[in-house]
Amino acid sequence: MTAVAEPTGGNSEVPVASYEAADLKLKKTMGLTQLTALSLGAIIGSGWLFAVLSADATAGPASLFSWLIGGICVTFIAFTYMEIAGMLPRTGALSRYPQLTHGGYTGMLLGWAYLLSAATVPTIEAEASVTYLNAKFPDLGLITAKSTILSWPKGILLGYGFMLVFFVLNFLGIRLLSEVNRWVVLWKLVIPTLTFIFVFAAFRSSNYGSAVGGIAPLGASPIFEAVATTGIVFSFLGFRQALEYAGEARRPQKDVPRAVILSVGIAIVLYTMLQVAFTGAIRWGNVGVKVGNWSALSTSSWASGPFYRELHAAGLGFLAAFAALLIWDAVISPAGTGIVYMGTGTRTFYGLSVQRLFPPGFQLMNRLGIPWASLLAAVFVGGLFFVRQPSWYGLVGFITSTTVLTYIMGGAGLMSLRKMAPNWRRPVRLPYPWILSALSFIAATEVVYWSTFSTLVEVMTFVFISIVLYLMYYAPAKGFISPGQGLTTGLVFMAAWVWIAAKGGWVLRSGTLPVQGSWTFGTYFTAFALAIVLVTAATWLLSNETGRKHVQASWWFIFFSISLFLLSYYGSLGVNLENSKIVPTVRFPWDYLVAAGIGLLSFFWAVHSSFETDELMELHESLTEGRSHAAVPEMEQAWKPLHGAEGEAAPAT
Repeated sequence: MTAVAEPTGGNSEVPVASYEAADLKLKKTMGLTQLTALSLGAIIGSGWLFAVLSADATAGPASLFSWLIGGICVTFIAFTYMEIAGMLPRTGALSRYPQLTHGGYTGMLLGWAYLLSAATVPTIEAEASVTYLNAKFPDLGLITAKSTILSWPKGILLGYGFMLVFFVLNFLGIRLLSEVNRWVVLWKLVIPTLTFIFVFAAFRSSNYGSAVGGIAPLGASPIFEAVATTGIVFSFLGFRQALEYAGEARRPQKDVPRAVILSVGIAIVLYTMLQVAFTGAIRWGNVGVKVGNWSALSTSSWASGPFYRELHAAGLGFLAAFAALLIWDAVISPAGTGIVYMGTGTRTFYGLSVQRLFPPGFQLMNRLGIPWASLLAAVFVGGLFFVRQPSWYGLVGFITSTTVLTYIMGGAGLMSLRKMAPNWRRPVRLPYPWILSALSFIAATEVVYWSTFSTLVEVMTFVFISIVLYLMYYAPAKGFISPGQGLTTGLVFMAAWVWIAAKGGWVLRSGTLPVQGSWTFGTYFTAFALAIVLVTAATWLLSNETGRKHVQASWWFIFFSISLFLLSYYGSLGVNLENSKIVPTVRFPWDYLVAAGIGLLSFFWAVHSSFETDELMELHESLTEGRSHAAVPEMEQAWKPLHGAEGEAAPAT
């Protein structure tokens, strides 16, 4: 057992901290108001400014239902995390829970996925601000002609300027960050509310009638596709901020769950009203497309500033005046979210370092208690995505899918902890835990599936490359495999993975189709699946007994990813260019039911695969010895060990 290090402070030493001791260095200054403001500050960002038009272009007036479905899915997911975060409030929480119950292999895969999502949100928020500014000042040339792609050098350099502001505010400390965010959130609540009221003044019921094809002119399936691909679920993802900053809360067991409930509830009401108002106030003549041609909205002039364009098109003087104020909100709201998520990316790097998945250098603190090395890493990763996806509409699906992919651990983690730590004190204890946990897992599965194959193929490629980090750093550092074995296996897999991605033609492409001359999907999928299975099996064979437990506990995720990946190609939201007669296309709604089945099977497999990790035992010891920053008297005798003091099985409860 690693001894608990005293907090080192300063910025020159690398703390040799245990899973628990690392959080002791963080400042505990945040209350319910600040935690709720952090979540709302992240929720109310660029999503409401752009997602309304993107949702209409995908689902038409039925986009109203997309927001409700998205809110319900996020609520189920949030429920499970409320119980976990209430009992285990930790900074960088969502990146740390998978390893706690399923070991380092699963922890690396899902922690890396979460890192990619968290570090890229500041990028997309900066892109949103630049895009809206161009709607007001088109002569600046911040985006390329007839598109929403940031131009080089003006648009992208301005985006980097926003990132610099996010960095400075985070570097100066959590107290300043939370105080700045408190006032920004007040602005964020007022402006969208006024926008709904003013836009509703130009509402036309005909935009929901037969003239535009009725309430669902594009069918039922696009309603669900819009949930994942247009920024709807993305707009709700900020609820996690209260969880991410739990290690810096004064009363985390009480305030974190309350902050989650408040932020999600307010967002559902606000976003639904905004969508109803926007759809009803569309002026087709001003948009420049045929009445009822919903899909054409995404390439119209309105795409660069939906609400700004709509307020001007209404023809009412006071609405045009308010539109000018909306431009400033298009800077403040996304920037406020970007500031918060810069902190989230920082704490994700920090949390992965605490888990020893990343080197301990990412725990270096400045004198204000901010992990500055992790902050620099978050800025660097986010900055890379300006090159790959310099457009809000291009990046939103990737962020949504990578984030929600990690949320499958909410339900699985809750039931795993119920199994291994049934008597721990739970300030929030969910009723019907098996049902709610399964629903949470299925909800996350469906959202990932709805993100479509074109998005999922890049998500899976970037997520599984993290196996290289496990082989070359984590497994040798833990003594699971020798450094030479880890280096050799990691390099071989990385070379094979890059080659498969290149030959498949779907990754880093410039259009919606694979690169010409690429493999058929059957060849690509076979190579894709075999590479993952073989490297996982090889890692298991090379590992010692302890390391094999970590690898074995990940097979459910391997099955989940490969199965959903295959379904996403042949399902109703896929591509299926080859019109294969061997594997027939699975049409709506049957493919959704198959996805739910994959999710349900994976859920039970995941719970069964959980095991008593070293981190879980370390956590138990810190609680019972009173060393945990979250220790409370009720928890000191609450642990029910899996084994008795003499190694005998504990009696069943």
